[in-house]
Amino acid sequence: MNILFLTLVISDDINERGIYNDLMRKFRDEGHNVFIISPNERRLKKKSSFLRIDGITIIKMKWLNIQKCSTIEKGISTLLLDFMFLWGIVKYLSEIKFDLIIYSTPPITFEKSVKYIKKRNSTKSYLLLKDIFPQNAVDMGLIRKNSLMHNYFRKKEKVLYEISDYIGCMSPANVQYLLKNNKSLSPNKVEVNPNSLAPVNSAVSPQQLEKIKNKFNIPENRLILLYGGNLGIPQGIDFLIQVLDSNKQNDDLFLIIVGSGTEFSKLLHWSNQNNSNNCLILNQLPKTEYDNIVKVADVGLIFLDKRFTIPNFPSRLLSYLENEKPVLLATDIVTDIGRLAEKNNFGFWSQSGNLNDFNKNIEKLLKDKSLCKQMGDHGYKYFIQNFTAAHSYNIIMNHFEQKIF
Repeated sequence: MNILFLTLVISDDINERGIYNDLMRKFRDEGHNVFIISPNERRLKKKSSFLRIDGITIIKMKWLNIQKCSTIEKGISTLLLDFMFLWGIVKYLSEIKFDLIIYSTPPITFEKSVKYIKKRNSTKSYLLLKDIFPQNAVDMGLIRKNSLMHNYFRKKEKVLYEISDYIGCMSPANVQYLLKNNKSLSPNKVEVNPNSLAPVNSAVSPQQLEKIKNKFNIPENRLILLYGGNLGIPQGIDFLIQVLDSNKQNDDLFLIIVGSGTEFSKLLHWSNQNNSNNCLILNQLPKTEYDNIVKVADVGLIFLDKRFTIPNFPSRLLSYLENEKPVLLATDIVTDIGRLAEKNNFGFWSQSGNLNDFNKNIEKLLKDKSLCKQMGDHGYKYFIQNFTAAHSYNIIMNHFEQKIF
């Protein structure tokens, strides 16, 4: 099969790990021809490029900034993004007949590109739904419900769902939300297709762990809690700061925060004001260095803003589970990520904003050190059974193999 994948983010190095890189490599390894189109944001100062890397074609289109830019530029770039994808298809892939087009949200502005390919090649389409927009922006107070902007993007969202032959959602709660709020959708086209990675052997020796700890001045004989990922409004950073503040005198803990985003400065301000000796705050690290910190951590942390009415499912969960780390989650009550963690015994959940319950969950791990090992083992087993790239690949191909071959 010829596969076309449209996405906002893909590494130039297709062998670098990531939920999309790993899935596309799986398609390649199963004998498919994979073509990817993604933007080259102008802040990177790179021209458009056509790359053939280890059997996968990656087309990077020079484009406006989408991330780390002003709201105005991001809005204009997102609105016009569909034309960028369409131009990439016409300019570079006019001779290729595609059997399947896959695309991931964000953004939701794929309509013209998807319709064009479906009409040109009678192609089947598969949406990997990683973001429910514009409702997430409404939840965070960035867009007013029923405003002109909200209604415009809501219409775009509905059209994208309608033209997709199949929609893969991150969790059962996402499936339920989508069907409840989009009555015209057939349940037969909506399914769970979770975030996934290709497993790797990440075992390290005690000597290597000691070197990593020494490099970052991570103390011995403490429970090491790690948060890694975006540090923006959706993550409810104000509550994370409450957690840090309430534990700044707790010598049994050491908290590590790694990431970047609009709220990173708040964390730095807190750190400068408090001079805590049990907290390390780092700006975004190279992936190999971040992966090393995951290995020395005892517990992974996940935070989501309590205002969300859509069921987010952060992909950072995967690296925690793959590295056999139990998870402490503080989220809204709509997402099912916490229920999944507790049901399968790889984590503890509390509602975002409930500091007492969150700290009680920390105490559970402090009082019973064997819990970390037990829950880490359960998490790794769950990861292997449910969150691998092969699992996601099979879910997609169950719809198409019989029809195309």
